[in-house]
Amino acid sequence: MNWGQRNASLGQRGLTPARKALAQHLRLPAPTDFVSPALSNSAVGTLWRTVALDLSAAASAAAAFRVMTEPMLAAAARRQPHAADAVLIDSNENPLGPSQAAREAMEAILPQGGRYSDNLTDDLAGTFAQMEGLNPDYVRVTVGSTPPLALAVLAFTSPQRSYVAADPVFELGGNLASKVGVRVVGVPLTKTYAHDVKAMLAAAPDAGVFYICNPNNPTGTLTPHEDIEYLAANKPKDSIVLVDEAYIHLCDAPSTLDLVKAGKDVVVLRTFSKVYGMAGLRCGLLIARPDLSDKVLARGGWNFMPITAVAAATASLKDPQLVPERRRINAGVRQRTFDWLDRNGYAYIPSESNCFMLQTKRPGKDVRDAMAKENVLIGRTWPVMPTYVRITVGTEDEMERFQAAFHKVMKASAG
Repeated sequence: MNWGQRNASLGQRGLTPARKALAQHLRLPAPTDFVSPALSNSAVGTLWRTVALDLSAAASAAAAFRVMTEPMLAAAARRQPHAADAVLIDSNENPLGPSQAAREAMEAILPQGGRYSDNLTDDLAGTFAQMEGLNPDYVRVTVGSTPPLALAVLAFTSPQRSYVAADPVFELGGNLASKVGVRVVGVPLTKTYAHDVKAMLAAAPDAGVFYICNPNNPTGTLTPHEDIEYLAANKPKDSIVLVDEAYIHLCDAPSTLDLVKAGKDVVVLRTFSKVYGMAGLRCGLLIARPDLSDKVLARGGWNFMPITAVAAATASLKDPQLVPERRRINAGVRQRTFDWLDRNGYAYIPSESNCFMLQTKRPGKDVRDAMAKENVLIGRTWPVMPTYVRITVGTEDEMERFQAAFHKVMKASAG
């Protein structure tokens, strides 16, 4: 089949929303022109050579920045190699893994692994939109939530438009912003470890992005919905409020999807990595007005999704017991860990997520090193809180092993 025949076939088959999005992202001709059999072989070759060069340049630029992404941060914190039976409570992963329904969906879709099957991506976006009462055009499926986070920074910040976030918070956005010459403004959390939205507004009247992680990573603490609503109502014109809801399912706090529905300049990120246990599968969602999401994804954020991840994500959404059951499990293990810390006089920041910050009263890095020798890998520190380490809530057995190791390490340091 030559290119003309292939394009004619595509025209008869029609373009799914995913294919249309790809054409728009790559700045290809309009769909009716793209599928026209009149487009010559040489023209198509020239077109796609140009696309390849553009993508190659983008990839080279990204490599030059050497931005620390979420997986890179996790890998940097994790000791390698580690024993097969090591306790891994360092990267906010879910030890339960994908649900049974998700596993069955992946197994069933494997024979179709030779196809792009972008209709499955459309099904996932449609399923989420229907469940949340959203227009499907407001939902884009992404490879986890970190790529759209980075792309939003590129889309809405510049040397003249600052990036504003809490301190401490998940670092990716600030790392990228600083690499591309954007002023990064870190604002301390409040006394209750919420984002101080009024201080964020005052600190950067030139802001392009206000980043809110709710619940916050690494503290696991919440920022009230009314505070985020206030930020959206009082921010500078043409800026956005970027709300990272990676951990929202682990608490009872309301989502900010209502602000998206209301047409606000709010971009919400979701991931299937946390409560759904799909960190290794990479699937997330970008939820925003189409004009905002188009601007984000124009920076390089569209590609066909891994169909195993999409199938697992869709099955996970359709399981009504998954989120409440896993929230219950996480909360129970977390509370029993806090009870043990209280009984033994160890200080920590109370959390409503699957991680918390633990006071070590000495450089956190030293405690991490000592814990690794006990075969228990715990999370990293943040410069603003050098005597705290982040602990992921693992299984009951993992947290018991953590308790024994931490008690041993702290007694040794006290002696």
